[in-house]
Amino acid sequence: MNLRIAPVILALALAACEKKAEPKPPPAGAAPPAAATPRPEKAANGEPAAITVKHVLVGTQNRKKGNEARTPEQMEREALDILGRARAGEDFNALIRALSDDPGEGTYSMANTGIAKQGGEYERSGMVAAFGDVGFRLIVGEIGIAPHDAVKSPFGWHIIKRVK
Repeated sequence: MNLRIAPVILALALAACEKKAEPKPPPAGAAPPAAATPRPEKAANGEPAAITVKHVLVGTQNRKKGNEARTPEQMEREALDILGRARAGEDFNALIRALSDDPGEGTYSMANTGIAKQGGEYERSGMVAAFGDVGFRLIVGEIGIAPHDAVKSPFGWHIIKRVK
């Protein structure tokens, strides 16, 4: 063994064997450590604090047909057909894959107004108004619809299922 390394090894071994000092208690009158504040179940408006929804978007542009424009009547007819199929029990994920004009996977988690968002959630105000207006009113498992509206739902009709 190299004699220059031996004292270092000995010092490390002795340090590892020493009894660790007990942590000192906080001074009298000190505030306890801050615990993480749990998220409330409800927002101030009485709606859930956060939700997760899946949706099928029947957009103003039909992505499945090369972004072909849809008339308002076509959008409404297609949206109501999908709503009926979903409420009749058809697999909602299959409807999303086959029919949605949403370029994403169709699942979104949102934190309600006044609630801090957590990992992966969107702020409600960051989504189109109709999407949150319908989603936060649904109970888990329920399916609703947000009609196309130039201000509240400018992308088209949303068939929304609350999953959490």
